[in-house]
Amino acid sequence: MSTHRTTTADPHDAGMPPAREADVWGLMVEFADVDSFVVAAERVRDAGYEKWDCHSPFAIHAIESAMGIKRTILPFIVLGGGLTGATLGVLMQWWMNAYDYPLNISGKPLWSIPANIPVIFELTILLSAFGAVFGMLALNKLPELNHAVFSSQRFRRVTTDRFFITIEAKDSAFEMNRTKSLMESLGGVGPVEVLLEEEG
Repeated sequence: MSTHRTTTADPHDAGMPPAREADVWGLMVEFADVDSFVVAAERVRDAGYEKWDCHSPFAIHAIESAMGIKRTILPFIVLGGGLTGATLGVLMQWWMNAYDYPLNISGKPLWSIPANIPVIFELTILLSAFGAVFGMLALNKLPELNHAVFSSQRFRRVTTDRFFITIEAKDSAFEMNRTKSLMESLGGVGPVEVLLEEEG
């Protein structure tokens, strides 16, 4: 059984043999300031790439529009969870109190909304929270315990003072020479090939 490890091919490494295109996970380019980073993201977006990402040590509020990120569907997932919880709360209590095991207590109605609001409320909040947490994890494809770019020594500065754009080779618009030319024109350092190497 073979195992896989990811490495990064630095173009400044003189002793490294040229990589086969099939071994390339993608390309990465590095930036030192926010302004050039955002402008570069806009150019990658306009070039039509879909499987690419921006990496930054802090939140950049302009990056969503620069990347062309569509509005998330997470609020609808949370709404669905809340409506499901409210519906389950109503049906569960109606089944228990009015149908499955009815009790006549001092002539009070077997089923009434006011007496059942606490459970309905709690189930609404509970399933909304589940929808928010697990929906966010699913939409972000988390947990992701490893990533190809983690093997790059340069990429470690993304947590301090550097900004990176990565384009995956599996993007339908990815073509090695054309994509390299685009990334070279962005004004950053690189591009650097992020490789997938197979070991027997």
